[in-house]
Order: sequence, then C-alpha cells, then structure tokens
Amino acid sequence: MLSHRPFWSTVEPMKVGIIPAADLAFVQTVNRIMFCNHLLPERTELEREALGATYSASSRPWNVYVANRVEDANLAALFSRVQVTADRCRANLARRPPASAEEATLYFNFICFFTYYRYRAEFDRFIREAHTRGSGDGVVDFYEDSRRETLTYLNAGGHTVQSCYTYERMFAFGFQIRRAFFHIFHFILGTSPAAMRLRARVWHSIFTHDAERYLRALMDRMSDIITLITGPSGSGKELVARAIALSRFIPFDPRTQRFQEDFLRTFHPLNLSALSPTLIESELFGHRKGAFTGALADYPGHLETCGPNGTVFLDEIGDVALPIQVKLLRVLEIRHFNRLGDTRLRKFEGKIVAATNRNPAELIQQGLLREDFYYRLCADRILTVALPTLLADSPVELVPLVLHIARKVAGDAEAEALTAETCQWIDKTLGSSYAWRGNVRELEQCVRNIMVHGEYYPERTVATPTFAEQIEAGNWTADTLLRHYTARVHARTRNYAETARLLALDARTVKKYLASPPVA
Repeated sequence: MLSHRPFWSTVEPMKVGIIPAADLAFVQTVNRIMFCNHLLPERTELEREALGATYSASSRPWNVYVANRVEDANLAALFSRVQVTADRCRANLARRPPASAEEATLYFNFICFFTYYRYRAEFDRFIREAHTRGSGDGVVDFYEDSRRETLTYLNAGGHTVQSCYTYERMFAFGFQIRRAFFHIFHFILGTSPAAMRLRARVWHSIFTHDAERYLRALMDRMSDIITLITGPSGSGKELVARAIALSRFIPFDPRTQRFQEDFLRTFHPLNLSALSPTLIESELFGHRKGAFTGALADYPGHLETCGPNGTVFLDEIGDVALPIQVKLLRVLEIRHFNRLGDTRLRKFEGKIVAATNRNPAELIQQGLLREDFYYRLCADRILTVALPTLLADSPVELVPLVLHIARKVAGDAEAEALTAETCQWIDKTLGSSYAWRGNVRELEQCVRNIMVHGEYYPERTVATPTFAEQIEAGNWTADTLLRHYTARVHARTRNYAETARLLALDARTVKKYLASPPVA
C-alpha cells in the first residue's frame, strides 16, 4: 500500500548541522506529531515514540478527554523536551547555518510547534472570548510576542533559518488547529469509540488525512471538496457541519494583526425542506429587483455573501426539486451562478456542506436525486451516529450528554442536579434499552420535560407504512397509486407542466389528481 512519506524520512541520511545527531529522531517525531490526525490513536503512539521510557501509560489520553483541564503529564513532558532541544539547536545555529534545506524546514516546523504549544492557551482564550461576545473580529494581541519568540530561535549568530512557509501562514495554521479542537469537541460529545471515530472523520474533512500536504498545497483548494453528511434526524448533522465550517483555514494579516475574516460569520445554514423552490433559489442565488412578485430590491444570496473562507450548509439536500439540483450542479462544476432575473455571472468561492437523513441510493432509485448531482456531492462522506447506537456502544455516554444539555437549559449551577434527576428518571421509567427514535433531539426534550414537569413520557406513535411498503403490501388501487405518485413528483417539481412531462401525462390529468388528495 502506497503512503505519503515526508521529506525527512527519505532513505538517504539527512545532512544535519544545527540539530544534534542524538536529537534528530526526536525532532522528526515531533514533526510527525504536528501533521498527524490528533484525534486518532496515532497521536498517542507518536507521543510514546517521542518520550520513550518517560512516557506515562497511566495518563488518560488528552485527545479523548480534552475537557479535562488538568495538564496532561505526557504533553508537559513532551513540551519540556521540545524546549530543551530547541535551545540546543539555537546554540548550534549561532555557530553555523543548517546543513541542508531539508534540515532547515525540519527545524522551522519544530520551532513553530514549540511556539504553537507555548501560545495554545492564548489561541483558546481568543476563541472562547469570540464566542462569548459573538464576534471573532479583533486584534490578536499575542501575535507579535509569538513572532518575536519564533524569530529568536530562527535567527542566531548572523544565520537565518528559512522555509517555504511564512510565519503568518504557520500562525494561521496553528489558529486553525486550535479552532478545530474547540469546535469538534464542543459539538461532538462523548468518549465512546463511535464518538471518537466521528471526531477523527471530521478532522480529516478539515485537514485531510495528510496535513503536511494540506499545509503545502491544499489549504486554498478545500473549497472544491463538497462534504455530504448523512444520518438519522436528530443525530447532529448540523453540528458536524458547523464544526467543519468554523474550523476552516483563515489567512492572517500581519499588518493589521487580524485574521482576514471573522470565523464566527463563516457559516451559512439553509434548511431546504422548510422553503419553497422559489425561496430556495432566492436564498441561494439571490435575485434582482423585479425578478418575481415581491422582489422589491436586489438581494445577494448565500452563495454570494459566503466569501472564500465561508461555508454554505444545505440541510435536507434530498428534498430539493430536480430543476434546482441542476442549477446547483452547475455551481459545483463551474463555480459560477446567476441571481434570479439577472444575466451577470457571479463567482462562488466558498465551500458546500450538504446533509440528508435519507438514503442517497434510495433517492436516486426513486428519481428524487440526480445521480450526477450525487456524485458531485460525495467526495467527502460523513455518517453521524444515532443515539441508540452510541449508547449501545458505551452506556456511560448518557450522563455527559445529559449534563451538556442540562447546562444549556438550566445553567451551570443547576446542571448537575438536573442531570441526576433526568438520568434517574430514564433509568427507572424508560430503561437502558429505550430506542430514542428522535436521537439527541428527543433527549433534549426529555431533559426539558423533566425540568418543567418532573417527568417524560414519549409519544407511543405507530409508524405509517412507507410508499414502498404500501406498494409491496398491495394496499392501493391503481388509481390511488397514481394519485400518490403524482403528489410525490409534484412535491419535488412544484410545477404542473414539469410533473406532467415527467409522468407522461396531460397537465389537466395532473391537476385532477392533485385536486383530490390520495386516500391512504
């Protein structure tokens, strides 16, 4: 199996001049740590490799229990050794330059990791404060300090270590990594294997499986990769989309000491199932004044206001009418679009994330999803986890999930008491095998019901047979079947003529069938 090999792992021995031979393997491992998926076991294994006999096997993996504010012993030991090694390398740099371009880049990355780790708390403070005030647009007051400290290690004795990356690019990369940690763990809770796999998958959607290549060549190309999130209703598809959107790379401007865009304003969600086709087109593409009744002024849509660092989230993409799928396919292929009623071509520079709670294969088979449109969507697939699956995998996950919800609905002071009350009710009344058909969304309502009424009794609904099940059971007459099918097609097209064309029927027949609703 082929794998990407970083330049410092070539067969030829690396020429070193400033990195002591005894530290070379450690510096190489730290570089691998820098570019690995931090949410996979490989991160822990690399820490073990870097620390050797000093690695603490009893320490809880920090990348699983990230909410634990106690400093991880292995991280502290790793940083301590990084600092000692950086000081040794700088002392050598004062006497001679790097022996090769490979060594220079290796050392540059090593120092960027060193300063990233030193200032990670400042990054986290900036992110938390942005969420508190609702804006991430502000001067980064620690940039100059981090830059000055980095240059101290890259310049000594008249010798300068250079790289193909500027420091501001590495600074922005560090900011992206901290945002990814924050948002992935903020929106995707749990320590079960299923939750860990989902978080690692989201990390790949942000940085790809090869973060070194991402830094080298893909940062400005990720907009071309569409992410499709599938999973049952209430399983957190929008939360996954939000985590990806708020963690995208945003360039840093050293002149203004600001990031070029407020990361909190880069997410543009649109629930397609809640809008008519005309409103979907208007919200997506925008419209020109007079394009339709009620269009009293020019209106820029999400595709226009998104910006190059933004993300448009198309929720319930499986409910979009076929004509709109054609228009969206054109946007995804040529990255241009027109406002409604306007001939001017406009460029879409952002990223698309789409989601559906329906099976794409079934939608294609039913003629509700264009196959060419689907194959443009599925470059990056993420499957969210249903709550029953999550709890079957790890029953103890219920408590932290309820605690998170309780903090939102009752505040920190009452969260633990409400959590205990809720979990006790679930255990005694619903039982550990309860199906949670509404997934996390139902769990949220359970917590609210118990907070308000002290109890939660779910509705015992009887599932309505699906369209396919009715046909398979032979429950309908031919006339009823045609009425149902006509109604389904018209619900997608919202157009009598288009429905008639697709069904090879006269438009008057279509109107007749739609005038009297089908009887189940």
